[in-house]
Amino acid sequence: MNETHAPATSKVAAVTLVFWIMKILATTLGETGGDAVSMSLGLGYLVGTAIFALVFAIAVAAQIKADRYHPTLYWFTIIATTTVGTTLADFADRSLGIGYAGGSALLLTLLLTCLYVWHRTLGSVAIDTVSSPRAEAFYWITIMFSQTLGTALGDWTADSLGLGYVGAMVIFGSLLLVIAALYFWTSLSRVALFWAAFVLTRPLGAVVGDFLDKPLESGGLALSRFAASAVLFLLIGVCLFALPQRAATRADATIRLSKQRSFQ
Repeated sequence: MNETHAPATSKVAAVTLVFWIMKILATTLGETGGDAVSMSLGLGYLVGTAIFALVFAIAVAAQIKADRYHPTLYWFTIIATTTVGTTLADFADRSLGIGYAGGSALLLTLLLTCLYVWHRTLGSVAIDTVSSPRAEAFYWITIMFSQTLGTALGDWTADSLGLGYVGAMVIFGSLLLVIAALYFWTSLSRVALFWAAFVLTRPLGAVVGDFLDKPLESGGLALSRFAASAVLFLLIGVCLFALPQRAATRADATIRLSKQRSFQ
C-alpha cells in the first residue's frame, strides 16, 4: 500500500544542515547520558535499558498522538532513541557476550528488515511520508534500531579494530563527507543516502561521547559524564530555539526529485 494521499506536511523534522547538527549533538548526548545512568550511577545496562525504553515508549506515544510537528517533542524523542540505543547495544555486546561484531551484524539485520517491511507495507520509507500512525511507528522503530546499531558499530571500530576514538571519528566523519558528496554530485537515491547518513551519525556521536568521558589512559578526556551531558543538552536547547525548525514537506521531496533528474 502506497500512502500517496498523505498530508503535504510530515510530523518529523525536515532534513537540513540544522537537522544534522542537532542529530550529532543528540547522538553524542545519548552516549554520555546512557553511560551516566548505566555506569556512573552503577545501575547496569539492563536496568538502564529498561528506564530508557520506558522513556522512549512514552515519547513515541506522545509523538504519534501529536497533531503536527513539534520540534521540542521530536528532538526529545530522538534523544530517547539515542540513550536507549546506547544501553541496549552495551547490554547486547557486553552482558550477552555476543561482542561488537556480532551485535553490529545482528542490529544491521534488524534495521534492514525493518526498512524492508516498512517499504513493503506502506510503499515508501521517505521521511516526507511520515504523517500517519503506522508510518510513524515504522519510523521510530527504524530509528531506534539505527541508533543501537550505531553504538555497537562505534565501539567495534574504536575498540575491537583498535582505531581509538579519534581514529573512529575520522573514519565516520569521512564517510559522512562521502555521502554528502554523493548527494550533491550523483543521482543516487536520496532516501538511501539519508538512511545511510542517519546511521553513520550515530557511531560518530558515540565515539565523540566516549572521547569526552573515557579515562585518559583509554584515549579519552576523562570529563564528567553528567557535566558533558548537561553541556550537550544545553547546546541542543540553544539550537532548538535559536535555529529555524520546520517539518518535512512534500515540497522537499519535489526539490530532491528535481535535483536527481538534473543529473540524468
